[in-house]
Amino acid sequence: RDVIVDHNRRPRNRGPLPSANHRAEGNNPLCGDQLRVYVDVEHDLIRDLRFEGTGCAISTASASLMSEAVKGKSRAEAAALFDAVHRMLTGGGDAAGAGLGKLAALAGVREFPARVKCASLCWHTLNAALAGAAQPVTTE
Repeated sequence: RDVIVDHNRRPRNRGPLPSANHRAEGNNPLCGDQLRVYVDVEHDLIRDLRFEGTGCAISTASASLMSEAVKGKSRAEAAALFDAVHRMLTGGGDAAGAGLGKLAALAGVREFPARVKCASLCWHTLNAALAGAAQPVTTE
C-alpha cells in the first residue's frame, strides 16, 4: 500500500518524451483513466519511457512502477514482465508477485476485480506502443 501511495503522489517518469519513437494511448472507460505512453527504443532496448494522462491512484501508481521496471529492458523482457504482472493481477501464477520487486505492490489489486483494469491499462498501452498500434487501447 505504501508503494502505491508513494508512486501515485510522486509518479516517476511522468511527462512527455520528445525522443519517443513509439507511442500509444489507452483508456479505461469504467474508471475514467486516460493514458499516453511514450517509448524510446533503440536496437530492441527500451532506453526511456514516460507517460502522461489522468487516472485513479492505482492507474497512476501502476504506470509509474511500470516505467521504472521496463527502462533498460529489451522488448522480450518487457513482454515477460507484462505476462508476470498480468498473471499476478488476474489470479494465475504467483499471487504475491515473487520476483517482481516493487511491482509486487500491485498484488493486492486482484482482490478488487474492477480495479485490475486500472492497474493493467498502462501495460496494455505499452504493448500497443511497442507493436506500433494506431488505435487507442481500451480495457473494455
